[in-house]
Order: sequence, then C-alpha cells, then structure tokens
Amino acid sequence: MSYRLRKRIDSMFARDRLMAGIALLALWVALGFVYFAVSLSAVDPAVRIALTVGATGVVVFNTASVTAMVRHYKEDKDHIYGLDIHHLDENRLRKAALRDSEKEEVLA
Repeated sequence: MSYRLRKRIDSMFARDRLMAGIALLALWVALGFVYFAVSLSAVDPAVRIALTVGATGVVVFNTASVTAMVRHYKEDKDHIYGLDIHHLDENRLRKAALRDSEKEEVLA
C-alpha cells in the first residue's frame, strides 16, 4: 500500500473517530441536561429511579456501541476506507471528465 493511500486512510479514520467522540459527548450532555431537568421536577422516587436506570442504560449501551464501532473500523480500516477512497477517486475523475467534455462542447 502506498504512503499516500495509507495517509488518506488514516486521515479518514481519525476524522470518523473524532466525529464519533463528538456525537457521544453530545449525547452525554443532552442526556445529562434532560436527566437533571426532569429529575428536579419529579416528586415520586420511583420516577427518579426509572429515570436513572433508563439514562444509565442509554449512556452505557450507546457508549459501548460507539466504542465497538470504532474498534471494528480500526481493525478493518484498510478495506472500509480503501473502498471509500476508490469510489471517491472514481467520482472525481468522472466529474473532471464531464467538465472537460462540457468545455470542449462550448469551445466547439
């Protein structure tokens, strides 16, 4: 594998890992806000327990799923991102060829 392709794959993986972390952080912040906003107005202890169990479950399972996704992407990133890069390059070449043919038609 060429150095340029390796660099592009690593860059795409790093960007996806960052975005997954940002999405997870946003989930935690939103869920924390909702949890405290609702728990302050909940009078019944059973409601607070249900809210705590539900919020904890959402945070734990979503964190585990995002972590597993990033781990899978890391293990198979050559295949996953290699296909993406291949298709991106093909589309870029097709668009360039289309632009070139349109320019030739205008000049003709």
